[in-house]
Amino acid sequence: MTQMSMNKVIHGAVRRDLDRFVGALSGFPAGDQKRADELATAWDNYDFQLTYHHEGEHRIAWPALESVGVSRELLTTLDREHEAMAAAMGETRTAIASFKRTASAEDAATALNAFTNLRTVTVQHLDHEEAEIEPVYLAKAATPEMKEMGKQFGRDASPKQAGTFFAWLLDGASDAERETLRGSLPGPVLAILTGLFGRRYKRDIASVWAA
Repeated sequence: MTQMSMNKVIHGAVRRDLDRFVGALSGFPAGDQKRADELATAWDNYDFQLTYHHEGEHRIAWPALESVGVSRELLTTLDREHEAMAAAMGETRTAIASFKRTASAEDAATALNAFTNLRTVTVQHLDHEEAEIEPVYLAKAATPEMKEMGKQFGRDASPKQAGTFFAWLLDGASDAERETLRGSLPGPVLAILTGLFGRRYKRDIASVWAA
């Protein structure tokens, strides 16, 4: 089984959702208000998860990575890429708001263009970050700095946030990603988090992609 960090598991969920949005909007039936509302609900989760992840990287992961040898220059470059993604996210928020309001073919096309651009910018960043940082996460996983980083991320989220987060990560995850998740916390804890606190994700968001 391919080894990977939790960071790469999160990136997998980010990529999946972007592909899902592009696919859904490519075939959107004009005037389907129910579907527009569903996609807007899925966007709210995606927007939160990606923003939360990047804020956490800047606040928690970057200092830990710098302490184990990652250069400040590289982290500054990654932050600039985050800024480019944030700009694309802002354009997508605006497009989704109009799309949700009208469910029109024109606004669906605008939202599709926004998501296509967001996917390009985001995947370029994720590929770059993984090429530079993934080897560090794997090589330094047992160090006190990386262990403390993981604990900080764990303390940072409420049970409700954690349940939604893990349910999102598991939705469409590969076998390798599921194996990494199972190794990151005890199975009963993961089951409780996703089964109890992840119920809203399963009901309101996973169902959007299953439709």
